[in-house]
Amino acid sequence: MNQFAEIPLWVALLVAFFLVLGSVLTLLGAIGLVRFETFYQRVHAPTLGTTWGVGAILIASMIFFSVAQSRPVLHEILIAVFVTVTTPVTLMLLARAAFYRDRAESGNPPPGMPKL
Repeated sequence: MNQFAEIPLWVALLVAFFLVLGSVLTLLGAIGLVRFETFYQRVHAPTLGTTWGVGAILIASMIFFSVAQSRPVLHEILIAVFVTVTTPVTLMLLARAAFYRDRAESGNPPPGMPKL
């Protein structure tokens, strides 16, 4: 018999809730990426959607596989830490690069950067 067929109903509902929540948050981030007009607006929504959406999906995965395998499954915590740390750092680096580019193109470069 398949071990996944013996999942209690409350676990299946909890996992489904977190999967739907994570999917909706990620979808909202993708919609924000398409809908917003400027780069600075566009870069913010996917960052939040990715971080919170992936977090909810990882919680669903932890719950499901912990119950299915009758032992705690914690390697998803490592994935969550990496996503939580790298996504905002990437946002900051992209925004800073765009800021420096915009300032250089306008003829008013940031401090420490020579005029072109």
